[in-house]
Amino acid sequence: MSLQVNHPNARRAIRLWLLVVGAMVYAMILIGGATRLTDSGLSITEWDPIKGALPPFGPEAWDALFEKYKTTAEYRFQNSGMSLAEFQYIFWWEWAHRFFGRVIGLVAVGGVVVFALRKWLNGPLLRRLLLLVLLGGLQGFIGWWMVASGIGETDRLDVAPYRLMTHFSLALLIIALTMWTWLDLGEKPQVPEQSAPRGWALGLLILLGLQLAAGALVAGLDAGRTYTDWPLMAGEAFPSDYVADGLGIRSLFEGRAATQFNHRLLAYALFAGVLMAWRRYPKDGFGLLALLISLQAFWGILTLVSAAPLGLALIHQALGVVILLVAVRLLWRLTPTRQTDR
Repeated sequence: MSLQVNHPNARRAIRLWLLVVGAMVYAMILIGGATRLTDSGLSITEWDPIKGALPPFGPEAWDALFEKYKTTAEYRFQNSGMSLAEFQYIFWWEWAHRFFGRVIGLVAVGGVVVFALRKWLNGPLLRRLLLLVLLGGLQGFIGWWMVASGIGETDRLDVAPYRLMTHFSLALLIIALTMWTWLDLGEKPQVPEQSAPRGWALGLLILLGLQLAAGALVAGLDAGRTYTDWPLMAGEAFPSDYVADGLGIRSLFEGRAATQFNHRLLAYALFAGVLMAWRRYPKDGFGLLALLISLQAFWGILTLVSAAPLGLALIHQALGVVILLVAVRLLWRLTPTRQTDR
C-alpha cells in the first residue's frame, strides 16, 4: 500500500520525522539491551509517568530509592550488600531507558499534532501514524508490566522472560512499521506480480521475527552465559535438560537449555532459508540479506563462546535489528504498489 501526500514539503518533512523516530527507537532498543545486560531493570521499583521523569536530587532522595530497591528479591539474593554507588550505576541505566522512552513519545505525538494542524495528513496516513503512537503508548504499559514481574512479593531475580520477549517484540514491530511507512512515502519502483520471491521474503521475515523473539528469551534468562560451547551444548547434541525440572512446558519460555537450543535451531533454519532464497532468486535482493545473516551467525557464535560480554552482545542485538529492517525493505520492494484514497 502506497501512502499519498500531495504537498512535496509535507512528504519530505514527514519522512524526516519518521527517520528521526526510527533512529530514536533503534537507540532505545540498544539502551534497553544494555539495561538488561547490566541487570539494571529492577532498580526503579515504581512507575510514575510524571514525577519519574525527574532524577533524584540530594542524599535523602537517593537513600529512599535505594531502600525501595532493597525490598526486591534481586537485591536480597543477588546484590545484597551493594554500595550506594553501585546502585546508582544500575539506576542511571534504567532511568535513562525510561526517560528516553518519554522523549520518543513527545517527538512522536508532537509530530502527528503538527502535521495534522498543517492539514498534511489524509485518512490512510493519519491512521498509520496514530497506530504508531498507540503502539508506543502500549509499549510503556508493557514495559511496566515487565518490570512489575520482578518486584514486590516475588522470588524472581529478573523480570519474567516472556514479558521481556513481549516488550522487545513490540519494539521490533514499532520500528518495522516506522520503516514501512517511511518507505511508503518515498518513490517505489514498479515490480511484477511475482508471488514466489515475495513469499520467500515474507517467510524469512516471519522466521527472523521468531528468531529475534527467541533471542530475547535467551537474554532474559542469561542463557547465553550458561552454555558457552558450540556446536554442542555442554557436550551434548541435544541438551538432556531441555525440559527443566519443575517447569514442564514452561521450559520453552523459562528454561535456559530449551531457549538457547531453540534459538540455535531457528538460526540454522534462517541461515539455510536465506541461502536457498538467494540461490533461487539471485536478482531479487536476497544477497544483502544473506550476507548480513551470515555475519550475524558468525557474531552470534563469537558472542556465545565468549559468554556474552556486554559489548559483543549489544553488537549482536544491534545487527539483528538492522537485519530486520533490511528484511522489511526487501518485502516492501517485492510487494506491488496499490494506491490508497487521498
